[in-house]
Amino acid sequence: MLSNMIRVKVQYKDDKISKVSLRGHANYANFGKDIVCAAVSSIVTTTVNAILTLDSDACKYEMKDGKLDISIKENSDIALKLADNMLRMLCELETQYPKNIEIGGLK
Repeated sequence: MLSNMIRVKVQYKDDKISKVSLRGHANYANFGKDIVCAAVSSIVTTTVNAILTLDSDACKYEMKDGKLDISIKENSDIALKLADNMLRMLCELETQYPKNIEIGGLK
């Protein structure tokens, strides 16, 4: 069963993003018409693809049963900057749609 909102959990190691986990569905609209889910998917997919294009070893991701876990390599400056940018964009969505996305673990 999917959550009533997208929950993003951020983990840090030595003050650097080490892992970002996403779970759930925004429930802003029906599947296929949900602009919040579409925005989250676009932000996250673009970020992971950019990181892997620039450094194929800089991050790893696993998607299973509607859950996504992204692990960031700690010594990749570009991956850390892109992951930080991703979180800023997700935070902007959280500000606009607080009933549909929640971000936890931010510093």
